[in-house]
Amino acid sequence: MNHSSNSAAIDFSEFRTSWRVLILALLGIGISINSSLLYGFGTLVVPLEEAFGWNRSALQIAITFLFVGAVISLQLVGWFNLRFGIKKVTAISTCLTVLGYLAATRLGESIWSLYLAFTIIPILSIGNLAVTWTQLLNMWFEKNRGLALAIGLSGTGLAAATVPPLLSWGIGIWGWQAAFIMLAMINLLLLLPLTIWWFSVPKPKSHKSEADKQAALRSITGMTFKEGFTSKNFWICNIALALVTSVVIGMVTNTIPILRDLGLSAEEAGLVFSGFGISLVFGRILVGYLLDRVWPPGISALSLAMPALGCLILLSGTTDFTLLLLAAIAIGFGAGAEFDIAAFLIARYFGLKDYGRLYGFHIGLLTATAAAAPLLFAAFLSQTGSYTTMLVYCLVCSIVGPLMLLTLGRAPQFETQPPLKPAVA
Repeated sequence: MNHSSNSAAIDFSEFRTSWRVLILALLGIGISINSSLLYGFGTLVVPLEEAFGWNRSALQIAITFLFVGAVISLQLVGWFNLRFGIKKVTAISTCLTVLGYLAATRLGESIWSLYLAFTIIPILSIGNLAVTWTQLLNMWFEKNRGLALAIGLSGTGLAAATVPPLLSWGIGIWGWQAAFIMLAMINLLLLLPLTIWWFSVPKPKSHKSEADKQAALRSITGMTFKEGFTSKNFWICNIALALVTSVVIGMVTNTIPILRDLGLSAEEAGLVFSGFGISLVFGRILVGYLLDRVWPPGISALSLAMPALGCLILLSGTTDFTLLLLAAIAIGFGAGAEFDIAAFLIARYFGLKDYGRLYGFHIGLLTATAAAAPLLFAAFLSQTGSYTTMLVYCLVCSIVGPLMLLTLGRAPQFETQPPLKPAVA
């Protein structure tokens, strides 16, 4: 094995040559509709309720339409990138996203106008979803691919920390329309210029250095969509990570209610759940670092199995604060690593040749799982009147899904050297 790729020390050469791409991906993921609009939606609920009289349960359904639009886009983005070029698609999508947000300021009296907007905006934003930004990072980073993906995907945390207070401030001054206008301006004034200036795709015939040359060669190697789609390993990744996704959704949305049922106050439950957020960020960076240095399926399985510990603690019925905090930390660790692992494994096991379509299908499946999981957990709760069945389901999935990843075996080695020209006699 190459010693440098497994050393504990971080090789900063890729960061020195590709730091602009890393910052762009971080911002792109944070500004994308699946981050900024999703995390900012909570600031719109009360203002829209007051403005139109829509009840909160009906407003929550808008997120389902957001997921529907995203799933449609995820199935098309890979084809668009191959057909028209990834940078062109991203730049045009950014402009269309601006128009979509501005159009959303003209919502009608029917809540279906909101549902329509939340379906169309993700489709207009087809080139700004995580598929694009993770593909860009995978092109430019190899030795530090896991760490680069972890940093880039931390853009979701950046959005969660900054978008809600920013939109709340704007709504408080100008009304609910300000949220959509501010999101449009972030795309127009920040993401679009940086995309034009910093979005760079390595090209085999125009490399400036050996690092650029290798990046260009990596971007055209790997399996075709048909080869990847019919591969057993692709479906192992799909099923395993879909099971884990359902666990994450279930635990994120139900941990605080479970804690309240155990007798904790709202303040105590919130304090316990804060461990989830801290662990999510820490887990993402640590797992990203380790993916570059240890057998990826092993690290993936270990980190994604962590929520099983949290489920066991919650099933025990304990009210010990320390144990409940440990449960939240374990769940957060697995949740933080989930999408980093998905992007890493798809690139490592199937290459970058058709990454956009393969990863788009994979994330589309996970998005559909995320949309369906709450319906399953609601049925469990309705039938049993407790969270026990849901916790048992999550415990089983937290074991079965990670164990499936251990069957992936060694990643294939895709040829990154240009073919030798035959000698002329």
